[in-house]
Amino acid sequence: MSGNSVSEAAKAVIRRNTDEVQGKGNFDLFEELFADDFVDHTPQPGGTPDKSGARKLYHALRAAFPDFHAIIHWQTADGDVVTTFKTYHGTHKGSFLGIPATNRKIQFETVDAMRVQNGKITEHWGVANLFSVMQQLGALPPFPKE
Repeated sequence: MSGNSVSEAAKAVIRRNTDEVQGKGNFDLFEELFADDFVDHTPQPGGTPDKSGARKLYHALRAAFPDFHAIIHWQTADGDVVTTFKTYHGTHKGSFLGIPATNRKIQFETVDAMRVQNGKITEHWGVANLFSVMQQLGALPPFPKE
């Protein structure tokens, strides 16, 4: 495969993960897309940096926000590493980070990079604007307007 073909195939895997696993809760596909030796270099607090930790995070997000989904704004790939900028959306119907359901609609931006090798996600690095989520859920005060 050429470098461009590798990049396009890797981007397709990440789009499937975003749309079908995160957005629709297809956890059979999660098992197919994530390598058994997957490593998350930026796990969420209390999470583990492995496939099990990613699965638990995805389940927790879907339990807290049953309509959880993302809009991908752009993706770029450097070989087998795909960087994606997206905005997640959902309605807070279950406990999230210790906050009971508020029925509020939330959205937050995320930038992540994922390595795809042989059709499987093997590594992840990411930054999510969870501060904004906490504000939207009423757990933190908004910034004062000056």
